[in-house]
Amino acid sequence: MTPVKPLLEVSNLKVYFHTRNGVVRAVNGISYSINPGETLGIVGESGSGKSVSCYSLLNLIPSPPGKLESGTAILSVNNSESIDLLSCTKKELQKISGNRVSMIFQDPMTCLNPYLRVGNQLTESLLLHKNVSKNEAKLKAISALEEVGIQDAEQRVNQYPHEFSGGMRQRVMIAMALITEPELLIADEPTTALDVTIQAQILELIKKLQKQRGMAVIFITHDLGVIAGIADHVMVMYAGQIVEQSSTTQIYNNPQHPYTKALMDSNPGTHESGETLYTISGLPPDMSKQIIGCAFAPRCEYSSSRCFQTDTEIKEVGQHHQSSCLLVQEKKILQTVISSEAT
Repeated sequence: MTPVKPLLEVSNLKVYFHTRNGVVRAVNGISYSINPGETLGIVGESGSGKSVSCYSLLNLIPSPPGKLESGTAILSVNNSESIDLLSCTKKELQKISGNRVSMIFQDPMTCLNPYLRVGNQLTESLLLHKNVSKNEAKLKAISALEEVGIQDAEQRVNQYPHEFSGGMRQRVMIAMALITEPELLIADEPTTALDVTIQAQILELIKKLQKQRGMAVIFITHDLGVIAGIADHVMVMYAGQIVEQSSTTQIYNNPQHPYTKALMDSNPGTHESGETLYTISGLPPDMSKQIIGCAFAPRCEYSSSRCFQTDTEIKEVGQHHQSSCLLVQEKKILQTVISSEAT
């Protein structure tokens, strides 16, 4: 069986912010890949580098102070061709952004132009990337609104963003991102500001449209509970680095990093009614200062002196399961030695 070629393959991505207070290593050498039709969930606390890692793919990092220090992001064009998003010219990236790769941003009210009708904003990418007339573009815009569950789309398409509720504006953002039928959708915490009922509807909508179109999705969130119902694979980030990555099933059934376990324990859904909610002690590290050893060690209840002295590196600790925890890696080595001696 021929292995599937990744749609996107990111290697050694580093994005630093050069500020007056020092160099903030927002993303510090991450690598991952995503196949066509798959959903990759990126989780972690605020400031862990989730959004920056994805914004940099489309050159959306403000420069200065942001700067791409290293890395490649190879987007497959077809079976024989590919393009590095991080080395594209502005003209090349303009053909890809909003066309082959689209993004849903966190806050639809600040991303939608309050002075333009929703229909004009929906048709903009169609008129730019597709060979369609204005009438065809408007019909597609109406169809896109209907597809995301907005009623009376023919009237709604002529309205302004302030005439929509928060949930409806988020649906408009989804329609805008999907109207060109992209191969890769980046969803940056698209349900954070929504109530639980609307959140469930939005997640179900993204899954439905993904299945219909076979597109890949990168879903960014701080909520592991959301990821459980939507992602095939999970990448856990902390302090600009990947600390664990594997399939969703393995991450939930057998987490291999103390930070992942702590995130799960701090989920309200895992607690009984009236039970004290678990919180992760301490604060994330100052990213403008050099970190020696494991970045999570000061907050980790399992840390030893080695964790504060030895720099970590993500390694295989199981089948298709990687972790950067030194203690887990040592345990894996010990198990391998015992197993080999037994045979």
